[in-house]
Amino acid sequence: MVVNLKEFDSAVDISRAIDEQISETKSLLGEYLRRLDDIRTLAERSKKIREVVFKLAGKKAATETLGEITVGNLNVVLDANPFHELTAIEEVVRSQQERLLSLQKIREALNWVDQIGETEGVKYLVLESDGIPEKILLKIS
Repeated sequence: MVVNLKEFDSAVDISRAIDEQISETKSLLGEYLRRLDDIRTLAERSKKIREVVFKLAGKKAATETLGEITVGNLNVVLDANPFHELTAIEEVVRSQQERLLSLQKIREALNWVDQIGETEGVKYLVLESDGIPEKILLKIS
């Protein structure tokens, strides 16, 4: 988790920044959902081919190990197949959906910001955790 402190000159700037993050997250999520559809199709075809080959060979499909090793804090998948990629993309999609939902809830909670508008002599310090605002400090300068 990365924590940052960002300074804004107005409440409107905070709203704009969040709206921009929402837009970027939606765009990124859309790209991952397209990739997910593509890889899901490939994974299903791969599964069917494996089943047919094993059936023709008269053998049962071996339960695959993930071929995963751990190097320090990093997991490495050896000889990754479409199912590994599918699992990874599904994880990314879930994460991006959670991020989008959090940002939308924050934006909704900041509706009062739109009413404040521009304020002179007030700085806004926003404490963010992984890019999600968690706290706003109003600082009179």
